[in-house]
Amino acid sequence: MSPKHTAIIMDGNGRWAEQKGMPRIFGHQNGVRAVKRIVEQANKHKIQYLTLFTFSIENWDRPSDEVDTLMKLLVQTLKDEFEDIFNNNIRLNAIGDLSSLPDKVNSELNNIIETTKNNTGMTLTLALSYGGKQEIFKAVKEISEKVKNDLISLDNFDDSVINDHLYTRNLPDVDLLIRTSGEQRISNFLLWQIAYAELYFTDVYWPDFSEKDLTKAIVEYQNRERRFGKTSKQL
Repeated sequence: MSPKHTAIIMDGNGRWAEQKGMPRIFGHQNGVRAVKRIVEQANKHKIQYLTLFTFSIENWDRPSDEVDTLMKLLVQTLKDEFEDIFNNNIRLNAIGDLSSLPDKVNSELNNIIETTKNNTGMTLTLALSYGGKQEIFKAVKEISEKVKNDLISLDNFDDSVINDHLYTRNLPDVDLLIRTSGEQRISNFLLWQIAYAELYFTDVYWPDFSEKDLTKAIVEYQNRERRFGKTSKQL
């Protein structure tokens, strides 16, 4: 069985380009092509939820010209891929501090999110201006205010209350987390949601990540025993 929810840290665009003697934007452009083929392949694998770490909250600290180019590339990609997203019955979603994104990005995002909201196929979530610690902090702050104003009772407080205040409130927890480029860290991505996720790291840079690489990760996932704190005999 394929993982219900797969999340990917798409890493290595810049290094891939630098190895080829090309500017970093060349890597990001080819990273977009990788997104297209992996979304199509994930759909074929019947993955119900695919979440892509597209732009982290820390990425705002990159050189301004690179950030500006990434935002323009995002807008153009959304325009170019809108028809394919809709025709493949994919529902687009976005999480993160979306208010910090340029107006043009939000306009394109909101247009596709609204147009695809009734699609019944895979939910494709873009994590934009996203940080896991910031997401949890925001949730705790909102919950604290509600407890203070007697809108939430501590007597009925459990992890579902936290879930309901996260960006991902409408998504299931992650089953499989993939990171490309050889780095083996989480980088502030979906910290709450990956509590029991299987982690898969590959040396392949994101622009080279192929349909075969995704299939390999899924097969690895299928061969693992997910115990959720139990023993093998209890499963």
